[in-house]
Amino acid sequence: QVQLVESGGGLVQAGGSLRLSCAASGITFNAYYMGWFRQPPGKERTFVAGISRSGGSTYFADSVKGRFTISRDNAKNTVYLQMNSLKPDDTAVYYCAARWKSDVSVTSGYNYWGQGTQVTVSS
Repeated sequence: QVQLVESGGGLVQAGGSLRLSCAASGITFNAYYMGWFRQPPGKERTFVAGISRSGGSTYFADSVKGRFTISRDNAKNTVYLQMNSLKPDDTAVYYCAARWKSDVSVTSGYNYWGQGTQVTVSS
């Protein structure tokens, strides 16, 4: 059984910070690319950030570059999303995802998904 479990969401004021965590089980964690996606209320899910198997390469959506960082701890089977300088437009349900394939765009091809964690940024 494969499980991805997100945590760390909550309510924060504009300009504040949150760190999301995603704990994985049931997969060989260091064999998977990991990503974060988000879905604002009433809108489609979009790519936020991705990280390679060793953590050596990272990728970010233009909307979060310079504000968010992604990292992973393969010994703990966990991927993180550090979110700084948060804006109300960052309000969304944030999802963790994992993929084995590496021959497609970092924004697609994810095999497994978490249930999501709510992030709300107030103005």
